[in-house]
Amino acid sequence: MNEVYSFCAIDLQLHELNSHFDVVTSDLLLGMACLNPIDLFANYDKDRIMKLAEYYPNEFDDNKLRDLSFQLDSFIVYARMPLSKFINLKGMKDLAIVMAETKLDQTWCHIYLLVKLTLILLVATASVERAFSSMKLIKSDLRNSISEEFLNGCLVCNIKHKVFATVSNNAIIDHFQSMKTRRVQLQIDNICFCDNVTNYFFAR
Repeated sequence: MNEVYSFCAIDLQLHELNSHFDVVTSDLLLGMACLNPIDLFANYDKDRIMKLAEYYPNEFDDNKLRDLSFQLDSFIVYARMPLSKFINLKGMKDLAIVMAETKLDQTWCHIYLLVKLTLILLVATASVERAFSSMKLIKSDLRNSISEEFLNGCLVCNIKHKVFATVSNNAIIDHFQSMKTRRVQLQIDNICFCDNVTNYFFAR
């Protein structure tokens, strides 16, 4: 009876996870997990790693995907050898460091590229989520006609608020006042230019 309850609980958890992650996200997460070097790549799965690489068409065309397949075959054999450089690694960061230090990033260049893309993915995903959260706050129903350029400026200020917190209000005011002064001077110069052109043609 306890086993039945356990299976039911697992099914509920899997259903909950599937409702939160779409197919693409699941493929990315599973591919990243298969590259994890813990316990001599215990979660290694070549098919899932290849699926992960297919989501980067700009980096992996058909020829590079074929080369990656060959590299994975030799890589996993070496990685699980008793004297391998990848023993006792704790995560993806350690894998990238060891590959770079031992020049194995040149031997398995496509695998190293995929490791770097995997490390970047976590940061990029978090940045995109912050950007969308900020967008919902800035472009509300009351401000749905905001221009794209102004929205981009607001998003930068909101996402990088720690940087802008170091800028004083007086510096911002001075900056916009100088912009206004330059704009007025430009208008005056244009008027003077038009007057000179007009006088030139009338003088003829």
